[in-house]
Amino acid sequence: MEQVKERLQKVMAAAGVASRRECEKIILAGRVQVNGAAVTELGTRVGPRDRVMVDGKPLHRKTLRKTYLLYKPRGVVTTMKDPQGRRTVADLMAGLRQRLYPVGRLDYQTEGLLLMTNDGELAQHLTHPSHHVDKTYEVEVKGRVPEEKLDVLRLGVPLEDGLTSPAGVVYVKKWDPERNLTRFTVTIHEGRNRQVRRMCDFIGFPVKSLKRIQVGSLTLEGMKKGEFRELTPEEIASLEAQVE
Repeated sequence: MEQVKERLQKVMAAAGVASRRECEKIILAGRVQVNGAAVTELGTRVGPRDRVMVDGKPLHRKTLRKTYLLYKPRGVVTTMKDPQGRRTVADLMAGLRQRLYPVGRLDYQTEGLLLMTNDGELAQHLTHPSHHVDKTYEVEVKGRVPEEKLDVLRLGVPLEDGLTSPAGVVYVKKWDPERNLTRFTVTIHEGRNRQVRRMCDFIGFPVKSLKRIQVGSLTLEGMKKGEFRELTPEEIASLEAQVE
């Protein structure tokens, strides 16, 4: 199997040598060797089997970073353990060796796309409010929702923890008369607790079902409830580019 290679300065920073910028200076100063050869190029990439020495000492790497996309079903708790004995996201991924943690949360009754990782730096960046990573939800509510109500969501909703940022809202089905349901998508970049549900409560149309269908460029395409897959290096790079 081909090694997954990462930039040398990134590997050094993950191992706790210094910040990424400082690691770049260390490389440029000729203080790093890879497989016995001095390296001074910042574009150098290394894999798990490459031997890295810094100032003559071997680099002790931390656990290989892994990030997975999980299709969380309803009725699953976004925690690693639940004192009430309910099924957790950890139960869904019990076959993996890595100890993973959820990036953000989806509440018990919400299904959809959830990232699981052991990459603390990536998780912190993705959940920090200063990084505007779009998250799209498919919402279903009872009744016929008029356009002016959705305009309230688009402009911002005054919740108890402050005004929400403007949301992108698009009808999926304006109204299903047989089921008396309206379906639409809401795209936000904030991560407040139960935000979409509270926004819909404010306009007088409580959520009947809620599903997160996209985070950044990641979607649930080809996946079934309860399934998970590892992100590709290209998908990781795309996420990192959004939070740099």
